[in-house]
Amino acid sequence: MEVVAEEQRQQLRSLRDFLLVYNRMTELCFRRCVCNLNYRLLTGREESCLDSCASKLVHSNHRLMRSYVALMPGILQRRAADSASQDPALPAAPPDPPAAPGTGT
Repeated sequence: MEVVAEEQRQQLRSLRDFLLVYNRMTELCFRRCVCNLNYRLLTGREESCLDSCASKLVHSNHRLMRSYVALMPGILQRRAADSASQDPALPAAPPDPPAAPGTGT
């Protein structure tokens, strides 16, 4: 039951992240390309600008995500190694057992 709830939370986070990126892209391209609100329809120039702007942002986002996916495993491995070496609760090697009294070691 908790696995399903966690999956739903993850899906909601993904949807929220997508909507944030979409809204930012829309706002940025609108501000950059639409300069006259006196007409109901976009001019040819505005439409072309919006297409180009959105295409560039989507392409950039895809390149960024490819780089992130390629680099993230190495970053996580380094973090795990750093945290293991700095965390005293996680010894690198198990300690030797104490010598029993009277064994001479």
